[in-house]
Amino acid sequence: MAKLPQLVLKAGKEQSLNRFHPWVFSGAIKKIKGELMEGDFVEVLDSNENFLALGHSIIGSISVRVLSFEQVEMDYDFWRNKIQKAYDLRKAIGLAENEQTNAYRLVHGEGDYLPGLIIDYYNGTVVVQMHTVGMYRIQDVIVDVLKDVLGDKLKSVYAKSEGTLPYKAYVDATNGYIYGDKPEKIALENGLKFHVDWEKGQKTGFFVDQRENRSLIERYSKGRKVLNMFCYTGGFSFYAMRGDAKLVHSVDSSERAIQVTNDNVQLNFPGDERHQAFAEDAFKYLGETKDQYDLIILDPPAFAKHQNVVKNALQGYRRLNAKAMEQIQKGGILFTFSCSQVITKEQFRTMVFSAAARAGRKVRILQQLTQPADHPVDIYHPEGEYLKGLVVYVD
Repeated sequence: MAKLPQLVLKAGKEQSLNRFHPWVFSGAIKKIKGELMEGDFVEVLDSNENFLALGHSIIGSISVRVLSFEQVEMDYDFWRNKIQKAYDLRKAIGLAENEQTNAYRLVHGEGDYLPGLIIDYYNGTVVVQMHTVGMYRIQDVIVDVLKDVLGDKLKSVYAKSEGTLPYKAYVDATNGYIYGDKPEKIALENGLKFHVDWEKGQKTGFFVDQRENRSLIERYSKGRKVLNMFCYTGGFSFYAMRGDAKLVHSVDSSERAIQVTNDNVQLNFPGDERHQAFAEDAFKYLGETKDQYDLIILDPPAFAKHQNVVKNALQGYRRLNAKAMEQIQKGGILFTFSCSQVITKEQFRTMVFSAAARAGRKVRILQQLTQPADHPVDIYHPEGEYLKGLVVYVD
């Protein structure tokens, strides 16, 4: 293997790597041996210059994302083996070859030992997002591996890293198709159809991480009046409709999201008058809904992406949840979520407790929710458990 630049750690700073945590922080570094550019492969050594790990270098508080704890050649077979294992996991959990579902996450960063790489599969189209320069540099290799692993199941690849790479990376990333033809953008989840706009939509086009929680909504919705706040493209809404909800209202501040929500409802329930969608501010809309709904879904965008805004984010979550608890009918059910990685499960639960106290309602936890199995969490990297949710009964 060609000699790589080396990062030598300060004494004692190797402990997290010995426990297989996949990040090296800048404060742990004693010195750099060799010339190093962002995105380069790098060896990490302990203070005695013994090998610890291989990874991609990054400019920032996290200086290395680890790809291997063994001294291996990071060639085509290395990447193929990792993506094949990710695909095998999706087959093992019944997603990769499923007649009722053809949308799932194929690679989930650290959860699949591929930090900096997100790959979602939508009915033959793969959407690839690189979050590190190192992954972006091997984008062509990743596409070749996907063609190899997926075979005729792969129709096209859409690269969507323009907004996910570090803004100081100085790479000329542009979104667009890098393999195959422009396909039909309709996928299937648990037998329900939905439009996926990976070109202009958020993230990779759809939030596949809520698949199992949407199924749970279906089971809770019979005969209920449902409010889906921050509806995005309406996933929870059409599950509630299939669950025989009495009515379903979808709310999002984006006019475009409301249009896609209406399109998705029409795909599955054409002409069904139980559904209405509104482009409104969440807090404004909630303030005018006293006793209108007995099932409310709160799935807001991440209020906190960095530790320095956690306090303000928790205040925002608390205000939102308190307002929903004030407005919901007696005997109502609230599904509430946070997708902020820096908000812990304990902080989220404490926030819901505080919101209930502020609203003056008696609240019981029915279920605790998280991300599905195609978003695995490396046990040595608990930060990967980003999605938190509670189902609560409000007396």
